Amino acid sequence: MLKLFVKMGCPYCKKVMDANHDGIGADMELLYITHEENAKTLVETGGKRQVPFLVDDEREVSMYESDDIIDYLGENYGT
Repeated sequence: MLKLFVKMGCPYCKKVMDANHDGIGADMELLYITHEENAKTLVETGGKRQVPFLVDDEREVSMYESDDIIDYLGENYGT
């Protein structure tokens, strides 16, 4: 299961979501850090409160940085 931690208004989050919507097509759950539980999970998992943050449970991969996330999704989940 892919999870993407995001924040409304974040241009880097939008960049990842747009790239996924416009061509990659990966099925992912969006977790908004405005919900305190999601923010807490983000810090526990990634170590800092920075978005976007991708977690790929199936491949045991997690990462920050929008360009890295887009590249990863395209290489592993692109259609």
